[in-house]
Amino acid sequence: MKAIVVTDEAAGAAGMTLEDRPEPKPAINDVLVRVHAAAYVPTEVGWPSTWVDRAGRDRRPAILGHDLAGVVTALGYGTTGLTVGQRVFGITDWHRDGSLAEYVAVESRNLAPLPGSVDFTVGASLPISGLTAWQGLFQHGRLEAGQTVLAHGAAGAVGTMVTQLAREAGAYVIGTGRAADRGKALDFGAHEFVDLENDDLADVGAVDLVFDVIGGTIQEASARLIRPGGTLVTVTGLGDVRPVDGRSVDFVVESVTSQLTELVQRVRDGRLRTNIDAVAPLEDAVAALNPTQRRNGKTVISVSS
Repeated sequence: MKAIVVTDEAAGAAGMTLEDRPEPKPAINDVLVRVHAAAYVPTEVGWPSTWVDRAGRDRRPAILGHDLAGVVTALGYGTTGLTVGQRVFGITDWHRDGSLAEYVAVESRNLAPLPGSVDFTVGASLPISGLTAWQGLFQHGRLEAGQTVLAHGAAGAVGTMVTQLAREAGAYVIGTGRAADRGKALDFGAHEFVDLENDDLADVGAVDLVFDVIGGTIQEASARLIRPGGTLVTVTGLGDVRPVDGRSVDFVVESVTSQLTELVQRVRDGRLRTNIDAVAPLEDAVAALNPTQRRNGKTVISVSS
């Protein structure tokens, strides 16, 4: 099968190549999925799990990508809940070969059914961004109606999900980003927008929840805005400054079937839009995943028609 692999950690994303790799075999509780569409997180090449398995053994060449949508073609021993021929979407395990390939072996618990009315491209753009937003807002942030959310990177793949889900839950959403991001952030539902390059973040005032995807000095400034009892949620690691009278949570997203189902139902109903910036075929994936211009949304690779 064809797959996008990396072998040189120092080369980063520039070291991607399209190669022939053996078709994977589904292990116990796995399914084999023929991948129709896949997506990639640009920071993957910096994750230790990209280069080693759970036992710490070097697993290069590693196949990139963790978002996927496709069709089940085989079941591993003991696998239940899914059937051959079923349309599915979800996340591959961080320590295993990923989804930028014609086939991938995935634990069945990491997948959910993909309704026939939802395109594979849309399905592949949803899992990591959608689950990150869902878990940050509702599991870790304990968001309630009437609260104010400061959503950093509000025009990005995660930020647009945060904005839509928070607004649907009854929150007031203040998005942030660069000046050029204002239109997209507002289009996806932010009530206000703060230009981090030209506006003073302190002018936002007190908020109940900060969803941070930037870290550094922006995270530190945001922590000072948390109301008593509020929460700073981040996926970048926690810095030295924390809310004075609030909570701070750093988390790694997990694949949860019930949450995937909630998210895709919203897409199906038109209540949630994914943020796709570009779609490219597998043979053009290396160039597409190394763009010369800044992108805010997902780049989705169309693997199989």
